[in-house]
Amino acid sequence: MDAVVAAPRALVDGAMTGPVAVRIKGGRFVDVVDGHAGATEVLSTGLLTAGLVDVQINGAFGVDFADTDAAALRTVAESLPSTGVTRFLPTLITAPVPTVLRQAHAVVAAAQTLPAAGVARPLGLHLEGPFLSPVRHGVHDAGLMVAPEPANLDQLLADEIVAAALRIVTLAPEMPGGLDAVRRLVDAGVVVSVGHSNATAAQTIAAADAGASMVTHLFNAQSPLTHREPGVPGIALTDNRFILGLIADLAHVVGPICKLVFAAAGPRVALVTDAVAAAGMPPGRYRLGGADVLLTEAGVPRSPDGTIAGSALTLDRAVRNIVSLGVSERDALIAATRTPADVIGEKWLGRIAPGAVADLVWWDDDLRPRKVWVDGEVAFDAEVDDYAELATAGN
Repeated sequence: MDAVVAAPRALVDGAMTGPVAVRIKGGRFVDVVDGHAGATEVLSTGLLTAGLVDVQINGAFGVDFADTDAAALRTVAESLPSTGVTRFLPTLITAPVPTVLRQAHAVVAAAQTLPAAGVARPLGLHLEGPFLSPVRHGVHDAGLMVAPEPANLDQLLADEIVAAALRIVTLAPEMPGGLDAVRRLVDAGVVVSVGHSNATAAQTIAAADAGASMVTHLFNAQSPLTHREPGVPGIALTDNRFILGLIADLAHVVGPICKLVFAAAGPRVALVTDAVAAAGMPPGRYRLGGADVLLTEAGVPRSPDGTIAGSALTLDRAVRNIVSLGVSERDALIAATRTPADVIGEKWLGRIAPGAVADLVWWDDDLRPRKVWVDGEVAFDAEVDDYAELATAGN
């Protein structure tokens, strides 16, 4: 689609500006100009930003990526634009390495069947396990965790399909072979994220020295921050080499601490959902990595023993949650667009700039997505959906 979309406000080059007109040609942004000159569509209210990028999502809308097929992945890809997400990284949790390979093949195969337009696009794979610490297993099965030793990595990297799809591997660097695994994965072009880890501050710094560049769901399932041993969070907050994944449902990390994270490291925060199949669904029983999780009216999925099991968060709600704490719209939106795109090396995503991919979100004044474009094509339009609902109700 070739178009010029004008809006009263837009997030461009990391700054709020407007009114502006954004020119789209061949699925890319051509330029951004002041005013409404030449606009083919004028948005009278709200805010225009790049599409949201979620680099940690285990499933949503009733689908668990550990057990997916073409139809299931399409359900997620068609539904995510309603939350502002245009690009996402399907995430697989702890399982035996052969099982992870099978699950990964299923996701990659399903991604190849998605429609050419009108859906959010998967960016590859995020493996959150099995190279984690049983001491900080969270809802993962500690009995299935293994050390990131060469033989285990060989199985992943020798599989050409999986190796090509790998974008992020979360691991515990203090496990046997951990630092060598960090170096090997980084050399293979994979982002290594410290997570489900009992690492000390020194071990966390050593992981960064080896090339680790992210922390998975800051504060959750990791050694704590204390005044004499900073643990994983303390180093993450003070070492500029780390991008910090943050689940901002205000349950995984409470509001004052989310606000503290942005105050300490705002430009390095990447909002993630860590969503499970329960996201976008009513209360009920869902699956995560083959295990049952229960979503109650409280809105937080939990395992049968009461452990938080991922989230039912959507990324647009994460943005609203952070803004509700007093963080600027600019900082909250950058944390859901440019920063997560940058951490996986996608320099043409997550920003409105000449040459970038034309993923756009039109937000209303309450920061709710009203219209979403992927590769310059409309993937969600709230007005169309609202009309369809009214028509259905009338019948």
